[in-house]
Amino acid sequence: MFDRSRRSLLTRRRKPQLQRMPWVVDEDTFIDRCTRCNKCLHACETKIIIKGDGGFPTVDFNQGECTFCYGCAEACPEALFHPRTESPWALKADIGQGCLARNRIECRSCGDMCEVQAISFRLQPGGVAQPVLNNEGCTGCGACLSVCPALAITMVTHQLEE
Repeated sequence: MFDRSRRSLLTRRRKPQLQRMPWVVDEDTFIDRCTRCNKCLHACETKIIIKGDGGFPTVDFNQGECTFCYGCAEACPEALFHPRTESPWALKADIGQGCLARNRIECRSCGDMCEVQAISFRLQPGGVAQPVLNNEGCTGCGACLSVCPALAITMVTHQLEE
């Protein structure tokens, strides 16, 4: 077994998170039933689905954003996806301390790319506008991730309130 956390040790490029496609069933079922036919890779309209560890498909937000087209689920010959009527995932953006704006350098790249406007900027008197993330509005599409020049944005799973 290898240590995934050390994989990006020699590269500045953000390593893809082990993130499955939206609406996918639980990880164990996915690994057991996925035949690695790659139909989901070809069906993805933004080409963010790539071959991950062991040839299993994974989402790489460095390639772009998820448009929630459901093409991956429709192309899959196995029963690996929840219905489109359910929430696609609990994935949300998280802006870390490496953010340029948080370090007093003007940058609004993430907010410019956020179509649902889940990232806004609060003006600061005599300072740089600070990012404000609306977790309720964030769809987890990943559009903000690849445009961040400081690599300060990650995608994290938020547990749903019960």
